[in-house]
Amino acid sequence: MTGAASAVLVFGFDASLQVGDLAVRWQTLGIAVAVLAGLAWCALIAGRTPAVATWIGERPDDGDGSDGAWHLRRDDLLFIVLGVLPGAVIFGRLGYGLLHADWYARDWRLLLDPAGGSLELTGAVVGGTLTGIYVGALLDAPVGRWLHVAIRPLLLVLALGKAAEVLGGGGQGALVLDGGGFATAYAGRGPWGSPGAELPAIPAQLLEAAMATGVLVLVGLLGWRSSLRRADGRLFGVGLAAWAFGRGFVATTWRDAPVWGPLGAEQLICLAVAALAFSLTAAAWLVRRRARVGALAAT
Repeated sequence: MTGAASAVLVFGFDASLQVGDLAVRWQTLGIAVAVLAGLAWCALIAGRTPAVATWIGERPDDGDGSDGAWHLRRDDLLFIVLGVLPGAVIFGRLGYGLLHADWYARDWRLLLDPAGGSLELTGAVVGGTLTGIYVGALLDAPVGRWLHVAIRPLLLVLALGKAAEVLGGGGQGALVLDGGGFATAYAGRGPWGSPGAELPAIPAQLLEAAMATGVLVLVGLLGWRSSLRRADGRLFGVGLAAWAFGRGFVATTWRDAPVWGPLGAEQLICLAVAALAFSLTAAAWLVRRRARVGALAAT
């Protein structure tokens, strides 16, 4: 294509994979691959992370109460993942209600209907984190260490999951009808996840996938070359704050109308989560610093 339309990338594939009488959406397959990759990476990291405070590479004695397992228990991971699900659903649903408050204000009980609407991602991440922490505490698992393990696989799932939305036409941003800038559109057989998917629009889902990938690289560097390499949960707070702030920035390309000044509902949610995560991480750093100073003063 030439002229103004030369900046539009048109996808011509079908939204579903047809296998006999069974039709499976490509986006569903992509998200499934993302979740499996995240779980596998989380289990791999857990198997290399000491379950108690020790130097990397040094294994505790078998008499330390770990039943001979010096690393985090992978069976705990299964229970924690199960514990993540209800929090992700509940908070994700509440977040979706905030995004569409004008609709659900008529009857809040509509939020209880799983057939209507969807989940809001930021709320789902926060809710899943809270209930995952709760289940970890019930198991007497080292919560801080599990948070340290989980942040990189979580960011991987978020990046791959957003990229998978391209396969279903979901997550398209504001329409680009003047031909200016890069845009994507869909010409294949749907149904697609965004209304008017055949019209050129900002690929907000790809922007968010790239943002999550950038945060993943940042977290990897901080966990390797900074004091955040200590498995105490602070790296999770930094990663969550950076991701929420980045998602709020990407949300400026969405089609949502502003609700407070120039900010939309999703941006307000993301800014609140980023501020809370950063504040809790800073508080944890201060507590740790004071404890270290007090220990030095006592010697």
